Amino acid sequence: MNLEEIAKKYALLNAVKYEGRANLKAVIGKVMAEAKGDAKEIIPIVKKIVDEINQLSLEEQKKEIEKLGIKIEEKKKEKRKLPPLPHARKGEVVTRFPPEPNGYLHIGHAKAAFIDYEYACMYNGIFILRFDDTNPVTERKEFYNAQKEDLKWLGIDWDKEYRTSDNLPKHYELAKKLLDEGNAYICTCSEEEISRNRKEMRACNCREKSLLSWNDFIRMKEGEAVVRLKGNMTSQNTAMRDPVLFRIIEYPHPIHGTRFRVWPTYDFYGAVEDSLSGVTHPFRSKEYELRDEVYFYLLDCLELRKPYLMEFSRLDIRGMPVSKRKIKPLIEKGIVSGWDDPRLPTLRGLRRRGILPEAIREFVLSQGVSKAESIVAFENIEAVNRKILDARAKRYFFVPQPIELHVEKAIEGEIELKYHPSEDMGKRKVRVGNTFYIPKEDALKLKEGDVIRLKDLYNVKIKGMDRKIFGEFAGEKLIEGIDKIQWVSEEYIPMKVMIPSLLYKNGEFNEESLRIVEGFAEKNVLETKHGEIVQFERFGFVRIEKNREIVAIFTHK
Repeated sequence: MNLEEIAKKYALLNAVKYEGRANLKAVIGKVMAEAKGDAKEIIPIVKKIVDEINQLSLEEQKKEIEKLGIKIEEKKKEKRKLPPLPHARKGEVVTRFPPEPNGYLHIGHAKAAFIDYEYACMYNGIFILRFDDTNPVTERKEFYNAQKEDLKWLGIDWDKEYRTSDNLPKHYELAKKLLDEGNAYICTCSEEEISRNRKEMRACNCREKSLLSWNDFIRMKEGEAVVRLKGNMTSQNTAMRDPVLFRIIEYPHPIHGTRFRVWPTYDFYGAVEDSLSGVTHPFRSKEYELRDEVYFYLLDCLELRKPYLMEFSRLDIRGMPVSKRKIKPLIEKGIVSGWDDPRLPTLRGLRRRGILPEAIREFVLSQGVSKAESIVAFENIEAVNRKILDARAKRYFFVPQPIELHVEKAIEGEIELKYHPSEDMGKRKVRVGNTFYIPKEDALKLKEGDVIRLKDLYNVKIKGMDRKIFGEFAGEKLIEGIDKIQWVSEEYIPMKVMIPSLLYKNGEFNEESLRIVEGFAEKNVLETKHGEIVQFERFGFVRIEKNREIVAIFTHK
């Protein structure tokens, strides 16, 4: 194709794409990329062709494309991560994410939050953030804001926000209704008795003979009684055997203090709040599947609207504790340093490790909304993260366990190295002399007479070894087949790299789940920002932390 033919091809394609009007700048860009000529020569020709094409009607342009045999490449449709929702209409879908403010969010929460959020976006609906704070013993004020910060870091925003605890007066009205209509009762049996009766499918005397009212219940002390739903004590579904709906907890709430003493259980507030807040498609993990019958039975008793309840499988990662129940003891016993320990799958731990929010989104949505149970490997998250990081992380030199290399006849001065091999991120300057440091792992393989190449610099012939290595300059020309060795010059900074790995292996605690590697990094690492993720060449991606000292946390290879 000559220049005019190339210009005509791209002008026609662009015109048809945009309803008959080709964009000059877009066409110039395409032609320049293919023709690779002088811009002064190309631009006038492209302008002339674009003007001619824009004189034609859209139908004439299409006929011209057909006549010239130009293929229109159809853009591949983006694969939808989530399947369509049943019984859903645009603008009418309401979803919610209901965390309990008793800890920091983890990747399992991220899966739930993204599913709820993405469906609300997909249907131009409403996404609600609801704090299910009905257990004052475990909840803390700090976690309300912490969980909101975690969601914002993920890129999730919400249309409405509220606390379940604020609606307790309404819950009390509904509880009274259940009791007055004979759909619930006050049970004064002990926990052990209730548990035994449920196991033996036997109703207690309180079920039919209790004369206690709601007003009697709210004056009682903790442990004296509970409110139970009149379900079915002989049901094969154990969840339906008169579940507890309300209990008394004498403990100050982080928001309401001692204002409330009677608190609803998940079986009650989960169903009631979904219905009252207008949620159309509530999602919860498969572990609650047995409780679906309770959910709908309770709403029937209360004559409340029934949402379309859906379940998905929990997210389990091999070797990682993906639940607050498992994470809390690790923190309390000092096994990990806190909620942001880089070995944990908490969002703060993943962030500190260098896992990007975009990677978390792509990964959790790829798991879909299937109920099929599976345990995934952390390497799957790393693969997604690596793909995103590779194009945006600056490169620096780092040498673990450094060994000194002295080079005779070395070329001394200042050199420029690219921040990235293919992306335009600029260059940094490195001063080199006759002293270098190379990794111990590479140094141990060397023997007298070997020729190596200091990466992106020049060749060195090894002359001898003692506690340090001696060599001499052996030219700048690339020699095929010789080892390329990572190095830093005398202008280095000492650097510690924390290397987190799986907390558990074969079900046992991994004593080497956190290692420290010491080495030297090039001085330019000082210019990085706190929290910046970079790549130490031939070592891996790391996240830089600048607190009392500068350290790096290993992300992955």
